[in-house]
Amino acid sequence: MPVGVVVRRLPGVTRWQKWSWRAVSLLPGAGDADWQVLRKEGDAVEYHAATLPLELHRAETEAYLTALSDKTPSLYVVMRPAEELDRDVPMEVMLITASAYEGQDYADTSDVLVEKVPMPPGLIAWVREFAETHHEDEIFIKRRRDKKRVDLQEEGIGDPRIRQMADVYRTPRRKSKDTLQ
Repeated sequence: MPVGVVVRRLPGVTRWQKWSWRAVSLLPGAGDADWQVLRKEGDAVEYHAATLPLELHRAETEAYLTALSDKTPSLYVVMRPAEELDRDVPMEVMLITASAYEGQDYADTSDVLVEKVPMPPGLIAWVREFAETHHEDEIFIKRRRDKKRVDLQEEGIGDPRIRQMADVYRTPRRKSKDTLQ
């Protein structure tokens, strides 16, 4: 499903950052866009930054259900700095995902900006229907121990490659003369 991303530009709060960019809302079923201005209020400007496909995969239904179980079900919008600063728009919308796990993976890197944007009700229903239709619970199989007796042999007493003529439990402060080292 094509989903449009609305990005808000606000004045920066420090002298080192001129503008603050943040994904604020989603437009399900939106047409193509390339940073079209939607609304201006003083210095704040909202852009329809991009329209990207939201792809759902059967193997990731657990991650979708995790995202839907949040207090506010959200999609994750991944943005990165643009290659060339064109038209005073330094951000490039890279990806939209409904997977909470994939959003976390992108958030672990410092190269990209990950925004958690609330889903509209229609999008929540669409993702929930897909996840419930294709989700299969993974059966937990507990491993059992071998019947092998492990207490019959003492392990960890010295190095078997080094021959010693005395007891391996001798005190380390007194150097014995009967070692072959």
